[in-house]
Formats: sequence, structure tokens, C-alpha cells
Amino acid sequence: MNQFDGVLAVHKPAGFTSHDVVAKVRRLVRMKRIGHTGTLDPAVTGVLPLCLGRSTRIVEYLQEMPKEYEATLRFGIATDTEDLTGEIIEQVDEVQLTEEQVHTALQSMIGTISQVPPMYSAVKVDGKRLYELAREGKTVERKAREVTIYSLEMTGWKPGTHPEVSFRVLCSKGTYIRTLCVDVGRALHVPSTMVELVRTQSAGIRLDQCLTFEQIEALMETGELEQHLIPADQAMSGLPSFTVDEALYRSTLQGKKIDKRYIHPVEDASATVTNQQLDKGSIGLFKLYGPEEIFIGIFREDEQTGQIAPVKVFLPA
Repeated sequence: MNQFDGVLAVHKPAGFTSHDVVAKVRRLVRMKRIGHTGTLDPAVTGVLPLCLGRSTRIVEYLQEMPKEYEATLRFGIATDTEDLTGEIIEQVDEVQLTEEQVHTALQSMIGTISQVPPMYSAVKVDGKRLYELAREGKTVERKAREVTIYSLEMTGWKPGTHPEVSFRVLCSKGTYIRTLCVDVGRALHVPSTMVELVRTQSAGIRLDQCLTFEQIEALMETGELEQHLIPADQAMSGLPSFTVDEALYRSTLQGKKIDKRYIHPVEDASATVTNQQLDKGSIGLFKLYGPEEIFIGIFREDEQTGQIAPVKVFLPA
């Protein structure tokens, strides 16, 4: 068995569930310890970061980071799955919308919005997946939940009796783009459904960084796959970085708490939390490094003592 450690960016093809991708990659790289960072529907393609080896310990952090998608929705029909894989439940002969009206509706979705998860989703209600209930012909009440649309850009417009609009969206974890498509139609008082969806970014990893199954297999044959893995700390680009004084380095490796005066911010333009927050008494989660930029692990400030406490320590290989 191989002992890879890092994040493998996979270009998920259509027809595979996220679990199918994990199973396929397990066979290709000949190792069991692999976890994915966010479920994608079988019809959806695009970025699916897989955590290999001890990097599976950062799955929960990568899942929390924003995702970017490119989607196409069609006006004039609605389906039970909110995309073209489902049965049509509503249809109109012709939709009369202008590009400007659609643009305005898309812009109205930016910000924190409330979504009701679709019945065909992996959300659990009373211990059962919603899609399992949906396949049994059941519909149950779902609690609405808040998600955030950080940006939404219209990228294409195709007029006709059933016009289509394409858009790019950056959103928070848990956002259903299918439901967003339905909500856009609802705002315009017409049925709508999602036609196509590609995830173009997840956890800061872009589509052009991803490898296909064929490329992974070829790199395994040449022994070059390890060079294409993203180190765990680099994958958590959204967390700010700090260094610890060399005298306290061993203490942090042993999981001991230390005074925060012994750590120092590293300027990192990609971090979503500013390093200046250290002086404000709360820095949340951050990455800690030792001498020679050795990644120690994920730490946080203890709210009760004000000390720096370990969350997950990564002992140097």
C-alpha cells in the first residue's frame, strides 16, 4: 500500500458520485485512507479535492471553504429534482423575459439567502436521506437554512420560447445551485430548472489544477503523482499563518498550550482572516509554523485563558 499525504485535485466526470470517485482513486493509487471534501451530484462535473493519508484530518476545514460554480438554467419547465434528470412537474409553452429582467433577478440573490433543501438531496431527516424518501414517492417538510451568495455574474443569455441563462456563482458551503435556479425562476414568476453545472473551484483549488482519472493513472505509472499533491497546509489557504519562537517549538509539537506573545503573524494575502486580529484578542483558527517553515498544525486561541491551544498537530514526517 502507498503512503501518500496531501490533497489530490480530481476533475470529477459526469456519471460518478463523490463516493464513486473516492473508490476509483483508491484503486488507482492503491491506498485506503482517502476522503472527499464535498458531495457532488452524479451529473455535476468539476473540482473534487480528495484528501490522502493523514491529510484526511483537514477534510472538515476544506468543506467549510467557499465553492464556485458555472451553471445554466432554463426557464419554462420545472422538475421534481430541480434539474434535467427529473420528471417534469410544470411546463409553459412560452416564456417572455428580457435579458435585463433576468440579470436583475440574479443580482437579487447576492447576499445571505434562505434555501429549502430539495427532496432529491443527501440531507437527513429523522435519520433518512431525503433522496431515499423521494424515491419512495414521499415529500416531507424541510427546514429552510441560510446560505451566502458572495458573487453572481451572468455569463450568457440564449433567448427563445424557453430561454436559458448561464452564470458564475461563488457561494458558501451547503448552497444548492439547483435550488438557486428554481428561486431565480420563482422571482420572475416562471418555472425553471438547472440544465448544467460545473464546479470550477473548491477550497481555493481551481479546475485547471485538477487531474482526470487517466492522468492520475499515468502519473502513478511514472511515479510522479506525489509531485502533483497539494500539501495540507497549502490547501488550507483560507486560514491565516503564524510562526512560533524556536524556544517553544517543541512544546507546540507536544500539544502544549503556550502564551500568544510567542507567536507572530505571517503576511498572507490569501487568508480570509486578517492577521491583525491577533491584537484584538481573537484569531480563531490559524496555521502554525516552526523553524524553517515546518508546518506544526492547526491552532486556536483559548477563549478562557488567552493561551494558544492545539486543535490538530501534524508531526513532521
